[in-house]
Amino acid sequence: MATVLLVVIYIAFIGLGIPDSLFGTAWPAMGPALGAQVADASFVTVLISAGTVASSLMSARLIARFGPGIITAASTLATALALLGFSCAGSLPWLCLMALPLGLGAGAIDAALNNYVALHYKAAHTSFISCFYGVGVTLSPYLMSLTLSGAGGWRGGYRLMAGVQGVIVLLTAASLPLWKRNAADPASGQAGPAAVSLREQVRDPSIRLVWLVFMGSCAIEYTCNNWGGTFLTEGKGMTPDEAARMITLYYIGMTAGRFLSGLVAGRVRSWRLIGIGQGVVAAAVLLLLLPLPVPAAAIGLFLVGLGNGPVFPNLIYLTPRNFGRDRSQAVMGTQMAAANTGILLLPPVFGLMAQGAGAWLFPHFLLALVLLMCLPSLFLVRRLRARGRYE
Repeated sequence: MATVLLVVIYIAFIGLGIPDSLFGTAWPAMGPALGAQVADASFVTVLISAGTVASSLMSARLIARFGPGIITAASTLATALALLGFSCAGSLPWLCLMALPLGLGAGAIDAALNNYVALHYKAAHTSFISCFYGVGVTLSPYLMSLTLSGAGGWRGGYRLMAGVQGVIVLLTAASLPLWKRNAADPASGQAGPAAVSLREQVRDPSIRLVWLVFMGSCAIEYTCNNWGGTFLTEGKGMTPDEAARMITLYYIGMTAGRFLSGLVAGRVRSWRLIGIGQGVVAAAVLLLLLPLPVPAAAIGLFLVGLGNGPVFPNLIYLTPRNFGRDRSQAVMGTQMAAANTGILLLPPVFGLMAQGAGAWLFPHFLLALVLLMCLPSLFLVRRLRARGRYE
């Protein structure tokens, strides 16, 4: 049963990734169609992230009450309905309204599934499920690019992705008995979760540092998600459909990075994989800073995804090790909230900068985010070594 359930979790992560890359890909065409300005996209992304932060902070209590299976099925349903709502949008306020269930659905499922896999499965699976998340974020912009260049347009792309999400809803709902059986299995290894308040976590310097790492890594990911297409269209002169196809390389890089991380997880320690990935991201951003032709920008975006890909899943896997199995669900929820706070605050900041000064600032902004990700990692490793928790 555990193997079948793991397959369902993998597919659920495809559904988790589908909405995350759609908006940034569709916005260059969607915005003008709705009479919106470039920076107006920030209203939608802020609301999505706000919903995700709220549901992440509530996730430990929700999961304790309903279980991870019901949370997974209900959250996937919320995102499917939100995508269908996006396809019907006639104005920016309607998009903002649909952003709320999209964010609320994403936060709880992320915390539930990540902690469940970190507790019950090997390190490779935390990378592989994130790889399947990468399948979702890679598939959806590619399909959106096809509808953008066809008769369906961005509305057709959202309807198509809502249909795919609907299939995943049916699968997760059908799997609910598997969650109950696995929870009842004494060999499942489920540790009793400890109630750790947000105030207690704020007082722990190690938790504060890991929050900053999550903020930096996820802000890099979503700045590329939301504004990579704009950088290619306004900064490099590409058409929206060409930029949508080119940005797919970024998602391929992220998926490949997580897949490779899973392949070597049994032989290379998680902290080493995190360090290698951060180094690749730093080199890629320096490449984007150089005044090179469009192909170099595409390679740079691919390398940003490749390097950043292993950071998130390996930090997820290390959560029980870093902070204790009994505290992992509580800490996982605040880690997801910190990650989404970075998504909530930092990509919109770039949107305002791009509105005022231009999309050419994109690689400079990424460089600042690289520092936000890397410097706290160094201090966190020192603290974990001192406490005997370093892997």
